[in-house]
Amino acid sequence: MELQKRANNIKDLLDNKKAQHIVIYDLQDKEYITQCVIIATALAGKHSYALLDFMREELKPLGEVFYSTDEESEDWIIADLGEIMVHIFTQNTRKRFNLEEFLENYFHANTI
Repeated sequence: MELQKRANNIKDLLDNKKAQHIVIYDLQDKEYITQCVIIATALAGKHSYALLDFMREELKPLGEVFYSTDEESEDWIIADLGEIMVHIFTQNTRKRFNLEEFLENYFHANTI
């Protein structure tokens, strides 16, 4: 499945489960660790875990591989799907780390 289609599918899954402010960054021609970053805000910490579980349930049958996940903190969960990296933040943590500004300023990333 092509990268943009995969990313949009993940965005739709997150949106269907009430994730907020979902943004997709295209980093295909940048020197970054992945080709695409998806950032979403969860309603609360437990919602972060529910979003990750739902992504696993829906995406694994489609052939997506979860190479790694960092789910030690409900405030910031990371799912590494190879070419796509998904960050699920709680609202305050998203504001504090401001990953969007980092991607836009240092990598001149564009949203899809």
